[in-house]
Amino acid sequence: MNNFEVVNLTNENIDELKYINDVILLALKYENVSNANFNILIVDDEEIHKINKEYRNVDRVTDVISFALEDNLDIVLPERMLGDIYISIDRARVQAIEYNHSLKRELCFLALHGLLHLLGYDHMKKEDEDIMFSRQEMILNELQITR
Repeated sequence: MNNFEVVNLTNENIDELKYINDVILLALKYENVSNANFNILIVDDEEIHKINKEYRNVDRVTDVISFALEDNLDIVLPERMLGDIYISIDRARVQAIEYNHSLKRELCFLALHGLLHLLGYDHMKKEDEDIMFSRQEMILNELQITR
């Protein structure tokens, strides 16, 4: 059984967070993932900037950061500990406007994007990007979370 939690670390009430669960559950089903643990943490721009600078040595705000624990092959546990996904609610709001879609769509996209990174997907090369982004679109479209 998968165990994940969406944790809002801001002082805001964000109704759109309730849609993330369905997206994550469908993605885990498609990826045939069971017995995995991870967190999705909602933060503001200030916090994600600090995290990006401290852990990635990148001195700027970003929309989503994934910290994959399974990158360390020395860790062997009975349950999969995938890691943590941090999402900036501030960047999500700005990007929803920039891309002309809802905050619901942007938050679901970012959570799904982060999860796929935890599962080993990447977009450093064009062919990998095509695979990852088509997977994201397929899952979001199935749940009718479109642009």
